[in-house]
Amino acid sequence: MLLDWYRRVRRDLPWRRSRDPYRIWISEIMLQQTRVDQALPYYERLTTRFPDVISLARADLDEVLRLWEGLGYYSRARNMHKAAKQIVEVHNGRFPDTHDEVISLQGIGPYTAAAIMSIAFGEPWPVVDGNVIRVISRLYGIGEDVRLSLTQKEIARHATALLDRSSPGDFNQAMMELGATVCTPKAPSCPSCPFQLRCHAYRNGATGKYPYKSPAKKRPHHQIAVGVVRDERGRLLIARRPDNAMLGGLWEFPGGKQEDGEALPDTVRRELREELGVEVGVDERPFQSVRHAYSHFTITLHAFHATLEHGSALPVAQNGEPIRWVAAEELVDYAFPKANRKITETLMRPGK
Repeated sequence: MLLDWYRRVRRDLPWRRSRDPYRIWISEIMLQQTRVDQALPYYERLTTRFPDVISLARADLDEVLRLWEGLGYYSRARNMHKAAKQIVEVHNGRFPDTHDEVISLQGIGPYTAAAIMSIAFGEPWPVVDGNVIRVISRLYGIGEDVRLSLTQKEIARHATALLDRSSPGDFNQAMMELGATVCTPKAPSCPSCPFQLRCHAYRNGATGKYPYKSPAKKRPHHQIAVGVVRDERGRLLIARRPDNAMLGGLWEFPGGKQEDGEALPDTVRRELREELGVEVGVDERPFQSVRHAYSHFTITLHAFHATLEHGSALPVAQNGEPIRWVAAEELVDYAFPKANRKITETLMRPGK
């Protein structure tokens, strides 16, 4: 029933045209926390540039991050790059085909391992993502908080029981497709659903009740101030974030979070003193402010023009990460977080 529906209406997506575990892996990593329509151009660009795991393993991380820029959750890209190196070093460039080997790769957890094993290798591993959680919660009337591990285990048991072991890959994709296109969070298209007559939520007119998710904590908001420093040749100073930090490996303008009672220009002065060992003069007002939301907090990023004070030492990163002086037109060659990228776009305009 579900498989018949899926094979009739499934979307034509590039990773569905192949059983290549490399391409399925890339797609599953990208689709974590990301909509299909947003991931598609990134998938096409990355698999064109790196058509196999060996080419990805040999790539420079900066290039991988540039191709990933704008997709967010950059640890996915760093882990993907590390996993490619693992596959080359441990498995001689052959994508592993057992669950234990796949789940041992950097950045691969139970969901991604199950997706690869079922879709690429036809192994009966059930996939449970947000779409599947919604379908199963409504189908069986599971009203407990889906944030709780006990509820997640119950949903996983149902997913295992439902799994079509003769076509586990298609079945898992069908469940995810159903949640993405029919059993949507709001206004689900119940008349189009192959589970309609079996569905607890539909029969009880309660699709809006499932799944139940307890309210998330309010995200804190931070004020961030950065300095755009130029040298005598007009080049701009950028710094690379540590690999083990949030947004690790990306480049940014130096600065940081405003402390209580601190004026934003003073934040720039303090941060550049702490990060780079330099004293700077800072404009009193930012030339640009950008709001941005991350998963657990939001920020307003304020960019200030800044100049090295006469007699100040040359900048040296205190954390050992590289810093560079680059021309404005070269900023496009470096991967920046989304909020910083809006500032680079301003700086690359003529006259800026």
